[in-house]
Amino acid sequence: MLRTKSGVLSRVSANGDEVRVDGDALNTLVGEDSGYLERNHASWEAWARQSAAAARRRWTSDELRWGLWDSPESELRLIEGAEPRADVVELGCGAAEISAWLARGGLMPVAVDFSRAQLDAADALQRQHGLSFPLIVANAEEVPYDNASFDIAVSEYGASLWCDPRRWLPEANRLLRPGGSLIFITNAALLMACTPPDGGRAGDRLERAYFGNYRIEFQDDDTVEFHPTHSQWIALLRATGFALETLIEIRPTHGSKPRHDFASVEWARLWPTEEIWVARKAG
Repeated sequence: MLRTKSGVLSRVSANGDEVRVDGDALNTLVGEDSGYLERNHASWEAWARQSAAAARRRWTSDELRWGLWDSPESELRLIEGAEPRADVVELGCGAAEISAWLARGGLMPVAVDFSRAQLDAADALQRQHGLSFPLIVANAEEVPYDNASFDIAVSEYGASLWCDPRRWLPEANRLLRPGGSLIFITNAALLMACTPPDGGRAGDRLERAYFGNYRIEFQDDDTVEFHPTHSQWIALLRATGFALETLIEIRPTHGSKPRHDFASVEWARLWPTEEIWVARKAG
């Protein structure tokens, strides 16, 4: 991706086609960034071993489950309308738990992650469970596939959290066919406003301003997260050629247990902890 003098972000794919996005509209939202990919990559390489047990559990769950609260696909119905053998790209797949369930459901996933250690875990789980789908070591902001290669793009706390939306959203648009769906899950904006600087559990008070949190770094943690406000997400989606279809704010049931201790279930039943955005590429 490169910045041109005309104020347009251009991405040239392997087949030579150029995708043009209104770069001025994107860059008015936030300032420039640097170094987050290297920092996040190093952390995910280190986290691969400690996340292996959770990955194994999700590969063997009773059905496809999404997000922090393992919300079942049978209730969310995020991919209910997908055509048989639809091509799906998972952007920031980790150990490819989502892709595994999509493959079991008759879809054709490609799992992309910049951590080789995470994909090594996914490869071992593929062999253990007799599944096979492509595992691609790549930055989700620059995926080595041609324009219009996929019907659906998915990110569950992958690119949607760890990559800059000014870069991964144009890439998702480039990868999708006209009319293709984008589904991504990330932390709720209110959760981030109530999360303390050390990254501990959210409490019942605001810990930071709601505005100005596009890029967040926590104490004693070298990673960088991206958390646009709702208005910024909507502006980014529009600027990159998507039409917003729905926003789901998850409210877990009593007794639910989160995959990560960001907030108690009591907190999450009062205020949203995660958001599911569904958009469609024009065409």
